[in-house]
Amino acid sequence: MSKFIIKGGKKLNGAVEIGGYKNAAGAVLAATLLTDQECIIDNLPLVEDVLNLIKVLESIGAEVSWLGERKIKIRAGGKVDPEKMNYDLINKMRVSVLLIGPLLARFKHFKIPHPGGDKIGARSIETHLEALKMLGAEIKSGNNFYEFSAKNLKNREIVLREFSVTATENLLMAASLIPGKTIIKIAAAEPQVQDTCAMLKKMGVEIKGTGTHTIEIKGRKNLSGARHTVIPDPLEAGTFIIAAAAMGGKVEIKNVIVEHLLLFWGKLKDIGVIFELSYTNKSFENQKIANIIVKPARNLKAAKIQALPYPGFPTDLQPMMAVLLTQSEGKSLIHDPLFEARFGYAEELKKMGANIEIIDPHRAFVLGPTKLKGAKIASSDIRAGAALVIAALIAEGETEISDIHQIDRGYEKIEEKLQKLGAEIRRIKN
Repeated sequence: MSKFIIKGGKKLNGAVEIGGYKNAAGAVLAATLLTDQECIIDNLPLVEDVLNLIKVLESIGAEVSWLGERKIKIRAGGKVDPEKMNYDLINKMRVSVLLIGPLLARFKHFKIPHPGGDKIGARSIETHLEALKMLGAEIKSGNNFYEFSAKNLKNREIVLREFSVTATENLLMAASLIPGKTIIKIAAAEPQVQDTCAMLKKMGVEIKGTGTHTIEIKGRKNLSGARHTVIPDPLEAGTFIIAAAAMGGKVEIKNVIVEHLLLFWGKLKDIGVIFELSYTNKSFENQKIANIIVKPARNLKAAKIQALPYPGFPTDLQPMMAVLLTQSEGKSLIHDPLFEARFGYAEELKKMGANIEIIDPHRAFVLGPTKLKGAKIASSDIRAGAALVIAALIAEGETEISDIHQIDRGYEKIEEKLQKLGAEIRRIKN
């Protein structure tokens, strides 16, 4: 197990480039199971969850070769056998739930253990199961396994019970090999869902309504291989923007799709963060890429933050924003109706001197500004860990963060990127 040792109080300066989106890469990699032809995926983030998912694909017989540092070739040909799946890896990552849709569509029968992932509240996959049953799947559950079978999947109009990102992606992939039209209502519209749609279109699926809450899929019996580049990570971008705003200095965050963080920009302005957007001549799937320059600001103000499904404020940036609000004048309210255990990071921040009052599992007050001090703290999940890193950068003295494998699941070498900005952070292996 490794830990971070961080000496706080140093302003950040310089530039950082945002990598591929972990949450998008998962579904894109899973989609390669829908064809026996070659797929080439570029801009993969080299984070633990993605690398483990690739190992799972290899374990069931997919041919995998690396064409570059972040570019991979996958061919899930005739040797693929779901019964050879590495179950231990499945148990470690939530992203493994995305294998259900393509495996059901192509192989008709398989079993999979209950997926792992962050402990941020009840994360039932009941929405997935209910929707897949409507397509014609039979599902049994027992001994920590789900067993799926389907003789013939059929087109349906499906109304999801919630805006579930992974349920939407599973349905998209399952419907892609069903000839005819399937309609998903109450579909999630997040950037990673849009990226999944882009990948499937390249494989030959006709899709209407990408980025909306009603998606029409016209599937085919056979899909082709495809070349696809994973979109930049809006959550990594948001994390570095918040870190820059909290620490002062001047930081340029490169490779950001502005549309993926619509409400985030408004909240930064409400708080008093000073930033500039400069569009480049690059784009991803016709979405413009910008560089964001964050400048020093004084007298940050309290704000109300409510996490909502896209295009609302991302729940995954809520913990980092809470840290910024500890440095803002006044009483801020954070409301996260999506996960009832998202505030697990608050107790660690309190050890550092933060003034946070948990009202109920979904709401908290943050009073600021408060001086944070170094402490020994632990990361409970990916985003909590990133928030604690930012808090340690602000804090007076030295902070030790343990359980940083949680951070590694979603951020590629975060300490190296921060070091280049002037942060005093190092990784210690126990």
